[in-house]
This record gives sequence, C-alpha cells and structure tokens, in this order.
Amino acid sequence: MKEDLSSQAYWKATLALLTKIMIIWFLVSFGAGILFVDWFNKIQLGGYPLGFWFAQQGSIYIFIVLIFYYAKKMNDLDRQFDVHED
Repeated sequence: MKEDLSSQAYWKATLALLTKIMIIWFLVSFGAGILFVDWFNKIQLGGYPLGFWFAQQGSIYIFIVLIFYYAKKMNDLDRQFDVHED
C-alpha cells in the first residue's frame, strides 16, 4: 500500500512538472510568436522586433532551456522518490 501511495505521488509530481513545462512551451511558441506578436513587436531586440525574434530564434532557445530544466527536475524527482538509476 505504501509503495502505491509513493508511486501515485511520483506520477502526480511528474505530471505537475510536465504541465508547467507545456504551459511555458505554449506561451512562448503560440503566445509570443503568434498571439501577442503585435504587442512584442513594439520592443526591439538587436535591431529586430521582439515578436519576430521569438518566432524565429527565441522560442528555440527557450525550448533548449526547457529540455535541460526538465532533465534536471526529473533527476531530482527520481532521487526524491528513490526511483533513480545508478
């Protein structure tokens, strides 16, 4: 029974992490690159409109950061729930 509660807590924490990452992914890719592009284009970054930058380069940088963040947080969760690999 205790193992069942631990596995439920592990999956709940994993799904919470994935939900946060997917929300950030959506806001950056769809929000900054499409929905709010007109508002972001009022700001310049390196001589280019920020909305254009997000759509072309910024979202890729954010996605790479999200990959490393996910790997780090999943390793932390695995160690916390003692399901890590040696």
